[in-house]
Amino acid sequence: MSESVVHLIKTPPATPESDVSPTILTVVPDTPPTPLVPLWVRSGRAVKQAVTHENTKSAARAVARHSLYTFNGGRIVARRTWDGKTGARYEHMIRTAVAAGNLEAAEEWEERLQRFRQARHHRRMDLLHSPVEAAKGIVVGTGVSVGVLVALGIVMAVHSGRPVDVLTPLDATIDFINLLIRIVQVVWGPMLTIGPFLALLALWAVGSKQQAAPQWALPANVRNGEGEPITPSIVVKALRDLGVPALRNAIKDMGDAGASMLGPIRIAGCGVEVDVTLPSGVSTIEVQQRRRKLAENLSRHEHEVFITIPEAARTVRLWVADSGALDQPIGPSPLVTDETMTADYAKGRAPWGQDLRGDAAALSVYQRHLLITGLSNQGKTVALRSLALWLALDKSVQFLMGDLKGLGDWAMFDGLADTLIQGPTDEHVIQVTEMVEGAVDEMNRRMMAAPGTVFPALIVLVDEAQVAFMCPVKDEDKRPYGGSKSNSRYFMAVRKIHNQGRAVNVLMWQGTQDPTDQNLPKLVREGAHTRASLALGTESQARMALGDKAVDGGAAPNLLRPGLDQGTLVVASSGIDIPKGQSSITVRTHYVDDDAAEAIIERAKALRDGVTTLHVIDAGEDRDPLADIAGVLGDAPRVLTRDVLKRLTVLDEDAYGTWTNGDLKRVLEADGAEPYKSEGVMVVSRDRVLRALANRPDEDSASVG
Repeated sequence: MSESVVHLIKTPPATPESDVSPTILTVVPDTPPTPLVPLWVRSGRAVKQAVTHENTKSAARAVARHSLYTFNGGRIVARRTWDGKTGARYEHMIRTAVAAGNLEAAEEWEERLQRFRQARHHRRMDLLHSPVEAAKGIVVGTGVSVGVLVALGIVMAVHSGRPVDVLTPLDATIDFINLLIRIVQVVWGPMLTIGPFLALLALWAVGSKQQAAPQWALPANVRNGEGEPITPSIVVKALRDLGVPALRNAIKDMGDAGASMLGPIRIAGCGVEVDVTLPSGVSTIEVQQRRRKLAENLSRHEHEVFITIPEAARTVRLWVADSGALDQPIGPSPLVTDETMTADYAKGRAPWGQDLRGDAAALSVYQRHLLITGLSNQGKTVALRSLALWLALDKSVQFLMGDLKGLGDWAMFDGLADTLIQGPTDEHVIQVTEMVEGAVDEMNRRMMAAPGTVFPALIVLVDEAQVAFMCPVKDEDKRPYGGSKSNSRYFMAVRKIHNQGRAVNVLMWQGTQDPTDQNLPKLVREGAHTRASLALGTESQARMALGDKAVDGGAAPNLLRPGLDQGTLVVASSGIDIPKGQSSITVRTHYVDDDAAEAIIERAKALRDGVTTLHVIDAGEDRDPLADIAGVLGDAPRVLTRDVLKRLTVLDEDAYGTWTNGDLKRVLEADGAEPYKSEGVMVVSRDRVLRALANRPDEDSASVG
């Protein structure tokens, strides 16, 4: 039974001026005692903490690492000695050649083995006679040496006149030999003690140089592969551990000669490149399908290793980036740095970016329809726009442009393009469709011209083309503008240009997002001569974007990193230099911002006569801000307020070019459709705006209608 502490508070004696208060008793229960932890539990915890401490682990790894360096260094020296004294290395090479299916090399190494065995036999036979010959040599050498010393003594005796000098050279030689014996006697003891340690140090040095220890025992930077260069042994080990049984067994049979599978490792841009001839029974597809595992075996990320198929049979070409090199930006575009640059549609090439080797990647657009696709916000518009910026410097080229995003990314072409349509609404899709159909009429007119007539290039460019394909609106004849059926107006207009446009230099350029069979029909995507893709989500999308041949040949835009590989394209086109035997090339495109793009267009305008651009909407008409806001919202349930302001500016710069967030908020609040925060950013709700329009008084509604 626990005890309690009782505090007694005694009051002072009562006085007439004060009241007497009762005594206060406070009972404070004792705190239950903390149970004692047994000694063996505390000891166990201490031991566990000491054993699992990081310093203990590091020390254990260090001891294991250096011990294994010494042990495995001895194994390496023993193997080298054995290989040097026997025909083991020749047998290794024979097995390697047989495993690789190279019988001619196997026969050659077998002949070398026979010659080695014959030479070794002659050396062994010579050893049978060597003791007798050595004894004779010692006797003769000793006699000659004594004779020389005596002759030298006679000369000294004649010169000095003292006969005793005849023995002086012999005495000096004997004294020297005695000195050497004494030195050996003094050094011999310490050498017997130090010698084994020196031998162990030599073995440790061999093992350390070869990193002859398990992965877990190596230092942290080696385990993580930081800065690890690509060497033949690393590549062979990575292939051996790839998980292909036939490949693993063949490399195991090859032994140290496994590097014979590899061609020379060449520096290629910000990485290295090597061709690997696979052993018989191993297909290239088995290596391609294990790209991630191969990259990890090489201490690289998946996006830093590219596998392509060259012309040689049973060969894969590996390009391995330096660690972190692909995260560094490339230099500015020549369009920005060279203000004297001009373009030539027929013979020139657009400076688009760099390939993975660091070489300039230039694209010919001559009579080639173009398709660029990828996930949203990966740099599609910038990549497409940089080609148009270069081509704008050829004053003979004409542009018809439709931007179905409507954020002003193509606004700098105002005054250069013959038609410029900007906006995401169904009305804009109708205008773009009519623009493409007008290009079809121009194509037909050109085809009726006399044979041999050369026409200037007409580029029909539609960015965010998926908006057009997905448009549900129908015309007065019930023909849909979108879709992929034979009555779809946009689809059929694009197909007609794909079929016959290149013959008269009418070309279709399209940029799309997140390709599917619905928003990018098969016939349209296969009609493009140049197909390029940024990062995609799946391999099936990669096949839609580039085609089966490119993907089967190693193209993998689905393995690019969304958000990190912005501006990196996988390109399949005859208009760009692709390494022989490959079906695609990866290009890191130059980034040309809006200010630089406007400067380039100003240079292009200076080369041309004035162009009056046809716009969709007359900027001078009376505007209804709420109706315009509803129009620029399109089908999106909500849009960022800053994007709404951009779209309104594109719609009518005179009316909305000076608007701020406060102006937009004031208009929306007046009709009860105020902006609100979604995921921390201000947005405008399409439902609220449409509800506000529907709730307007009749006269306002009539004026809007």
